[in-house]
Amino acid sequence: MALYSAAAAVLAGLERGEGGVKSLVYNSGFPHVRRLYALVSETLRYAPVLEKLLDGAALLQAEKKLPPQLAKVLVYDLLFGKGLKCGGRWKALARRHRARLEAELARLKVRHKVSRNEDLLAPAQVASPAASQVPRYVRVNTLKTRVDDVIDFFKRQGYSYLGKAASVKELSALSEKKFLLDLHFPELLVFPPQTDLHDNLLYTSGHIILQDKASCLPAFLLSPAAGSHVIDACAAPGNKTSHLAAILKNKGQIFAFDVDPKRVATMNTLLTRAGVTSCQLAQQDFLTVDPGDPKYSRVTHILLDPSCSGSGMVTRGLGEEVAPSAERLQALAGFQRRVLSHALSFPALRHLVYSTCSLHQEENEDVVQAVLQEQGSAFRLVPAFPSWPCRGLAAFPGAESCLRASPAETLTQGFFVAVLERCGEGADAPSSLPVAAENPQPIEGTEPGVAPKKRKRKKPRVK
Repeated sequence: MALYSAAAAVLAGLERGEGGVKSLVYNSGFPHVRRLYALVSETLRYAPVLEKLLDGAALLQAEKKLPPQLAKVLVYDLLFGKGLKCGGRWKALARRHRARLEAELARLKVRHKVSRNEDLLAPAQVASPAASQVPRYVRVNTLKTRVDDVIDFFKRQGYSYLGKAASVKELSALSEKKFLLDLHFPELLVFPPQTDLHDNLLYTSGHIILQDKASCLPAFLLSPAAGSHVIDACAAPGNKTSHLAAILKNKGQIFAFDVDPKRVATMNTLLTRAGVTSCQLAQQDFLTVDPGDPKYSRVTHILLDPSCSGSGMVTRGLGEEVAPSAERLQALAGFQRRVLSHALSFPALRHLVYSTCSLHQEENEDVVQAVLQEQGSAFRLVPAFPSWPCRGLAAFPGAESCLRASPAETLTQGFFVAVLERCGEGADAPSSLPVAAENPQPIEGTEPGVAPKKRKRKKPRVK
């Protein structure tokens, strides 16, 4: 049963836009990652078919305690995989509904005039060409090392360093064991799309973070000064939290919230590995956090990346082709408006970044517009990152201040970011470009793999 629970947790993380399949599988803590990866990938491939089967058989209505992600995994293995490999109540439940599910599958084949299960899969279940062109991005963790030292490490592993990229187009030309420094982010390295670094020593020791470029935008644009108090409202799995800690140089305080205990445990592991010491984790729904609590009286920055449709996560096998229903979009947008309004109620707040990995206007520009109208003149949009090529949709005057990202235009996952600041007397001046340290200092006592703090240049001590 552990395999199915782990797979369901990965599917839930994907729906919340917490990362791609590989990162969530490798961070799951499940001992047999290949089995888990295969099950998740196949369940995703059959996801539209599984949703039709669940609806037609009314399984979730009959079994109200069965989580929908777990239902998909169980039904996939029951009907399309090698048979259920678990015991207990979930196996009994699946077998109880087997006849109805098989009948619904037969009806589906008749409707589509096919005889094989595989023939139910449309081209939409195949990864898009745009997705296959998204490079592998590697954020150097400046809490543990320097960019130059990581570059030297990869050069010694046989990679060819081509210097700083001059354009997005240059990123798309990477092949074999070649890599670049990103043109926008000073601590981001760019490798060819299929580069797998999950077993690399720098990754396993926390010196590098495998994080999509678009996912680096929120913390980069929030850019709190060292010593600031910051909230990461929907923090798991923790990549953005560790990015905030690196920007803060572990000076100040981060309050990171997530309601799910397993995700909080995963986040704790990731942050510990990354050398984050400035963070308090809380297993709590951010909507239940009291803005008037003295504990948060000095919070001036909030990063809000709430649950969304995840429609921008093209490399995970879902992406643009699988559109959420209008009802689901409406429900998500309602939640996003509530959580954004709640975040803006913290009394000392000066700057907030709202982001999603969604392509839908309903979750992005429409949410920002509705909440800004609700707030009156209290907050305004900052025209963030003018050099970023992809802007917000023209849904309302000023929406071009928001950012968008996509595989076609920015060679990243699909993403949306809006930067808000408090208006009025005492508010900080707007900053259209964050301050990013170009020569970060490592901490003392780094693990083998990257040179410790030094005056003269040394190479990483990894063989």
